[in-house]
Amino acid sequence: MRQPSVTARRVAAASVSLIVAAGAAACGPKDNDAKSSGGDSQPHKGGTLTVLNSNPQSDFDPARLYTSGGGNVPSLVFRTLTTRNREDGAAGAEVVPDLATDTGRPSENATVWTYTLKAGLKFEDGTPITSADIKYGIERSFAAELSGGAPYLRDWLIGGAGYQGPYKDKKGLDSIETPDERTIVFHLNKPEGEFPYLATQTQFTPVPKAKDTGTKYEEHPVSSGPYKVVKNENDGERLTLERNTHWSASTDAERKAYPDKIDVRSGLDSSVINQRLSSSQGADATAVTTDTNLGPAELAKVTGDKELASRVGTGHFGYTNYLAFNPKVKPFDNPKVRQAISYAIDRTSVINAAGGSSLAEPATTYLPNQKSFGYTPYDLFPAGASGNAAKAKELLAQAGYKNGLSITLTHSNSKDFETSPEIATAIQDALKKAGITVKLQGLEENDYSDKIHSFKNEPGLFLAHWGADWPSGGPFLAPIFDGRQIVKDGANFNSGFLNDKSVNDEIDAINKLTDLDEAAKRWGALDKKIGAQALTVPLFHPVYKRLYGENVKNIVISDWTGVLDISQVAVK
Repeated sequence: MRQPSVTARRVAAASVSLIVAAGAAACGPKDNDAKSSGGDSQPHKGGTLTVLNSNPQSDFDPARLYTSGGGNVPSLVFRTLTTRNREDGAAGAEVVPDLATDTGRPSENATVWTYTLKAGLKFEDGTPITSADIKYGIERSFAAELSGGAPYLRDWLIGGAGYQGPYKDKKGLDSIETPDERTIVFHLNKPEGEFPYLATQTQFTPVPKAKDTGTKYEEHPVSSGPYKVVKNENDGERLTLERNTHWSASTDAERKAYPDKIDVRSGLDSSVINQRLSSSQGADATAVTTDTNLGPAELAKVTGDKELASRVGTGHFGYTNYLAFNPKVKPFDNPKVRQAISYAIDRTSVINAAGGSSLAEPATTYLPNQKSFGYTPYDLFPAGASGNAAKAKELLAQAGYKNGLSITLTHSNSKDFETSPEIATAIQDALKKAGITVKLQGLEENDYSDKIHSFKNEPGLFLAHWGADWPSGGPFLAPIFDGRQIVKDGANFNSGFLNDKSVNDEIDAINKLTDLDEAAKRWGALDKKIGAQALTVPLFHPVYKRLYGENVKNIVISDWTGVLDISQVAVK
């Protein structure tokens, strides 16, 4: 998942898009049934679910969305070959079949993946969903006018790099075969054992060619899910969904589709959203949010109210906030300087600046501490809870800075509790104890994003964050540490400019594995190996706390998204 400052598309992802990062199984309040809240514990069909959001559900076209696992609101309309398992906590980090009968059948070297569609699948107009519709849906995502989705298909499919979409090339991609109406075969240019995860992206949504209206398709995309779009105002600011009568629960084990109607209202201030959910008056009693967290001050108020506290969903998503070094800039070219800073970090003060221990958990590994990522505990530069200034000074002396040194830390001026001034100041104070004078360079969000992703102008030290496109170590480690992904003429995410052949080779070797549990172990080991080079300083993993209305039931929060799964809730 690209950093939210670059593209908010990725909030699981996303979203993905962000969409929106470690720890114990996510679930509802412990004193409630894990799948329900308020009154009758059994969910029922009917009623209207209101969604109160800050950001509009813009670009509501499966080609343009960047949503891992199918997204939240998008997954109500768009089904894909595979999807995320709609379960609490760690079980929710698994990939499961959706339109397909299984998660895919790979060739021996994982360069060919074959899927069979379930029988009886239909669009909202009652016409059958075929493999040709999925092929066409994927191909249109290559069109320049429909850009915005995940880049993997362009990189992985044979012929994908030069393909310009069906509007310019009606022949289509030879690397996607549809031998019959229920079979689709993908030919990749390299082994990719995690293709089942990629098949959760909305680009794998079937699109009937006859109904494709190009850039206007987002106004009324043809539904393959339990709900259809009946109104889309101001590019997703107001979205109204009603039941798709041709959707059959017998073909969909994941989406519960309890409400009759979904009313998505966006463009609201976060404080207004939390106040409305807190009060739960009228329609707000059956409301949720898919993008607004409780802040530190709001959480303090909620914690003191037993009833409100029972309506807070807590979740974890694969996401890490960290310090990034540019080893091409002095003094960060010296590993001992990077190690010294790693030892000097006071994670307690950083977490307090991020909102406190309820909203952030300390990180000493780059990978989030969840099994699906291959989390392998390590702390190579143990700073303790409040930093190890003595060890930092020792290393600085060995590096030739026995009298200390002065450095600049670049951060964003956005009040995001991640890359913002509060975090930067906490780091400044900690490093001062080790004899390191830190000058803070705060930039407005766009300037900050442009600078930290510039091959030529990347600063020596800056605050950064990364989230996974799916719950695995691959999309977490490869974009940041694979030397072949260094970008010289665009947005570069390999901030440490690492191009280590042994690291690149191990990434390739892991990508060949179709045993995802075995792959996870290898990702964890690779994380530790890379960590020894001190190219980043992991700081913390965020914890998501979100309110929901008092009449909302069946709360499910998986470790894939870390937030309430809108496809599971009931309101009646």
